[in-house]
Amino acid sequence: MLLQQEINEQSAVLARLLKEQAENVEQIAAAIREFDPAYVLIAARGTSDNAARYAQYVLGSAVQLPVALGTPSLHTLYEAPPNLGKGLVIGISQSGQAEDVRRVLADARGQGALTVAITNFPDSPMAQTAEHHVELCAGEEKSIAATKTYTAQLTVVAMLGAALAEDDVLKTELAGIPDIMQATIDGTAGIPAWVERYRYIEQFAAIGRGFNYATAFEISLKVKELTYIIGEGYSEADFRHGPIATIMEGFPVIAVAPQGKTLPQMLDLLDKLKEKGAELLVISNDEQALSKATRQMPIPAVPEWLSPIVAVVPGQVFAMNLASARGYPVDQPRGLTKVTVTE
Repeated sequence: MLLQQEINEQSAVLARLLKEQAENVEQIAAAIREFDPAYVLIAARGTSDNAARYAQYVLGSAVQLPVALGTPSLHTLYEAPPNLGKGLVIGISQSGQAEDVRRVLADARGQGALTVAITNFPDSPMAQTAEHHVELCAGEEKSIAATKTYTAQLTVVAMLGAALAEDDVLKTELAGIPDIMQATIDGTAGIPAWVERYRYIEQFAAIGRGFNYATAFEISLKVKELTYIIGEGYSEADFRHGPIATIMEGFPVIAVAPQGKTLPQMLDLLDKLKEKGAELLVISNDEQALSKATRQMPIPAVPEWLSPIVAVVPGQVFAMNLASARGYPVDQPRGLTKVTVTE
């Protein structure tokens, strides 16, 4: 399967990205510091939107910049773009062909904003529109479901955060991420042995918080697009405000609960979900969290701010194997194309 190959390529992709784009990202960070934006706005769609969610936490924590998600329809359908002249405006897209995201970049640049595109193709419309471009260096991604380009997007965001912070500790931690990624991929080998248990599920929830709020959304998206099962991603905090009422005996919950600031709240939620009889599929590097799981998906030790880059991988592997168990075409999910151009 192409998807399996691309999941397995992620360590090499991240190593190449860190090597080939380091100088470019440092130069972009210098330009951002000189521009001194009042805020960051990120325009994206689909998987790339989940990378933008991660950026809200990375840029917020590293350099205390407020980060908002863009509203591309204001630029296209309504032709009423907001004034973005004082901001750093980032567009994220695997293909770089999302026209509505490109329009956000074009309008923002025309208003005097500093613009950056993050794509896999330096000759794409988005890359050509923005003042600066960071290439994902992922190579062609042939399977419909994005895997290696998503973790590359997260890594670009992390590179940008570390460069803006001018923090050598963050940069050193980031340099180790390709090895941690390979260990994570190796650690997913046991998932195919138990995934058959979930072949006939009809719904699920994916839960994370903080940096891994993005991971919950991305795993939810991967399961939906590959298996056609209805599910949703939630913040641990938001899940308590209503959706927890949906949990009953046997309800599958994918919980992203690595070590870090959010772990105590996640442990408490896992206890409450276990009391309700939920099937807990836990992604964690914490023994206490894993001990609460119906099925464990362990990941290696990793700094919390980088954990989304690897925590998504067990979710990718779970979704891929569940699709295979249900007899669905893993590389060509129904109704989807690799490049989706929205206007």
